[in-house]
Formats: sequence, structure tokens, C-alpha cells
Amino acid sequence: MKNDTITAIEGIRVGHARLDGIPTGCTVILPDGGAVAGVDIRGGAPGTFGTDTLNPLNLVEKVNGLFFSGGSAFGLSAADGVRRYLKDSNIGFDTGHGMVPIVAGAIIFDLAVNKTGVYPGADLAFEACRNASSEPVEEGSAGSGLGATVGKLFGFERCMKGGVGSSILHGAAGLEVGALMVVNAFGDIVDPDTGMKVAGARKSRESCELVETVPALMKMISFTGGFPGSESTVIGAIATNALLNKVQLTKVAQMTHDGLARTVYPVHTQYDGDAIFALSCGTLKGVEVSLIGALAVIAASEAILRAVRKAQGVEGIPAVSGVGTMKSCPHPKGSAKFLPAESRRIKP
Repeated sequence: MKNDTITAIEGIRVGHARLDGIPTGCTVILPDGGAVAGVDIRGGAPGTFGTDTLNPLNLVEKVNGLFFSGGSAFGLSAADGVRRYLKDSNIGFDTGHGMVPIVAGAIIFDLAVNKTGVYPGADLAFEACRNASSEPVEEGSAGSGLGATVGKLFGFERCMKGGVGSSILHGAAGLEVGALMVVNAFGDIVDPDTGMKVAGARKSRESCELVETVPALMKMISFTGGFPGSESTVIGAIATNALLNKVQLTKVAQMTHDGLARTVYPVHTQYDGDAIFALSCGTLKGVEVSLIGALAVIAASEAILRAVRKAQGVEGIPAVSGVGTMKSCPHPKGSAKFLPAESRRIKP
């Protein structure tokens, strides 16, 4: 099978792990030999780990592992599992007194889906590292995307299922730009090629018809979803086989947020913790950094769309993949249909 995900880039491995019977999980990215990295955070409610290391002013050049985890702040303990795995493999920053693995990552808030009180932690992240491979990335309801949801304009009870998605673009002279995105957005998901809404807030908890976002916003002075349970985010990573430094990768991460702006509306709200990492995993020289950033926008957009289109619904939360049947949607007739496409177009 052709690999059309981020692991098509040589040296990138991705692994997922989940807790049995619990809708949450962890995803890791392990770049062979480490990768020079940058990060850009735009959301108003970020949950991140190790991002200061990626500041271009700071000493360490490479990260050895990235993690994305459910569990809100509890999921930040996944860093310990990634670090333990890397230490056991003697991978890290050479201090002269032993290897210290450099780990960074981010979390999503999925506690409204996972109400068990059991969260991803170090052991689950260690398992995700053991599962990491260069095979095509499992997408949709996998790893950190298991408890992800989108479309929380009117609160959690009217949302739809999110997930994890990945993509790869092949440019000139062998250039590769890949993306992995965990989509747990407050806003709705829109296909930028058609302007049509793919998933989002529903008219009611019993309906699977989608709300027209802009007219709804025009009638609000505050988001009716409010707290708690609407904490959201899109987190993810861009990887390229181009040789870039930390300053250039920070720019790529900044530009990648345009991919979120193309596909998520509203985006970068106070409820979101949107954070994008960028990794240089190759030796291809002479590629303009702004070109890589422009391709990263497309790769991120595609990964976001794939995340929601490949997700599976859970009890009371329908998924795009269930259109026509949507057995998980609490629809009074046992099935559900979306509004006609023309009424789902986002209009200025």
C-alpha cells in the first residue's frame, strides 16, 4: 500500500497507543537521530511540554521525540514515558555525563468524552513508542484522536467526532512536506476547496443537521457552550526532508497555522490550545523556507480533513464517516442526514 502519510518521509516513525475500553490515547513521533525543530502556539488555552527548548535563542538544536496525548494536563506525564523509552535506547542530548532525551509535546482536552478518571500517562506513551513504525499512520479514531471532538459552538452535547489525520506532499527536486494533526477543535471543519462544512455544531443534540456558523455567530455576544467541557485544540506537527535551522522551522510552524485557518472556523479562540511543531528530518538543501511553509499549509489542511472524515462515532457523538447511517447519532428515526450542501457553505 502506498504511504500517503507523514511516515513516507525517511526517518520518521509514528506510534499510537490506547487504554482498553477508554476513549483516550497517545501518539508519538520519533525522528531517527533526532530532528531540528521549531514551534508556534496560537490558541488561548495551550497545554504544552518542552517548547522553551525549541526557542531559536536556546542551546539544544534537536528533539528526540514528540508526543500528543489526550487527558488534558494529566496527559503531560506522557513525556516521562517517551523519555524513558529514548533513554533505554541511549538516545538524547550528549551532556558529557550521559544522554538526556529531549522531548516536547502537547495535549488535548478530551475529559468530556473520557469520564473514567483514567488518563494517558508514562506507560501508555512508552507503549506508543514501542508501536512506532514507518508504516502508514493509522488515522481517525486512533491514539490521541480517540477522544477528540469538533464543533463545540453550542457546547459538547451538539459536537461531532474529531480524530487524528496525516498527509504528505511531494514537491520539486525530491522535496517532501508531511503533516500529522490531532483535531479537537472548538470550531467547525470546512473543506477549503469547496467552502462546504464537513463537520461541526449540530442544530440540537437529537439532530445531525449542521448549524450555519456565521449567522449563528452574528446573533451571539458570547459562546453559549461556555465552560466546562468546551476546552479544545488542534495540535500537530509538520515534517520535511529539507535541511532547515530552528529559526526557519519556527517560520514554517507559524505559516502552518494558515492551514488551521483554512479548515477550522472559528479558530485560535480562547478555548483552543492550538500548537504546531515543525521538524527538519533530511539533508535536502537550497529550498526556500517560505515555499516549505506554503506547502505545509496545504499538508495541514489535508490532515485535518482526513482526521474528521476517518473518525468513527461514539455514543451520542456522530462522525462524518457515518453519513447515511450514523448509528451513533441520537436521531429519533435511527438515522440522520446533513443539510443540503449549498446551505452548509460558509458565507462572509
